[in-house]
Amino acid sequence: MTQDTLAVATTELAPSLEAVLMVADEPLDSTSLATAVGYPVEEVVAALQTLTEEYDEQGRGFELRNVAGGWRYYTREEYASVVEGFVLEGQQARLTQAALETLAVVAYKQPVSRARVSAIRGVNVDGVMRTLLTRGLVEEAGQDDSSGATLFRTTSYFLERIGVTGIEELPELAPYLPDLADMEDLDGLDRMEAALGGENLPTPEEGPSTEPDGGTEPT
Repeated sequence: MTQDTLAVATTELAPSLEAVLMVADEPLDSTSLATAVGYPVEEVVAALQTLTEEYDEQGRGFELRNVAGGWRYYTREEYASVVEGFVLEGQQARLTQAALETLAVVAYKQPVSRARVSAIRGVNVDGVMRTLLTRGLVEEAGQDDSSGATLFRTTSYFLERIGVTGIEELPELAPYLPDLADMEDLDGLDRMEAALGGENLPTPEEGPSTEPDGGTEPT
């Protein structure tokens, strides 16, 4: 047993790997996964390969890939048009409460990683973050020096929709973070919802591409 694994494995291997990979915001190498689930690296690699084969045999809409030395879930290329249609349709939909709360966390904690936003909100925010990226309200802002995780920040389009020239003009809300249980009652969120919560929120003229690139992450 190496120091990279837990002393005792307390959960089943395959479901544990699935659970960790589902919330990961970056590809994870086999050593990191072994540390997370408490199994030897060689057993983790074998389980990952088995999961990959099972997903292929079952014809799942997603697949498990080992890309650039790390494992991550992606939707299959043949379903890219379905995902693209869903994302494009969502560009004109009203922002949900979850999206508004996630956007508020990014605005007040930026630059911030997706994992940090998930930790603050207590839920997986991958799907919501993709919606905000697609609408041009948030964008990538480099990588964290210590963890290598992608960081995110709000865009100039976000500031335009809120009606301010800089994030320093946002309503005072930071003292309430990370406890967001009562965010819907705060003036800052009310102001954000008034600016962004219209039934037909326009898409910025220049925003992130939604063209399929051979497989996207599952929402």
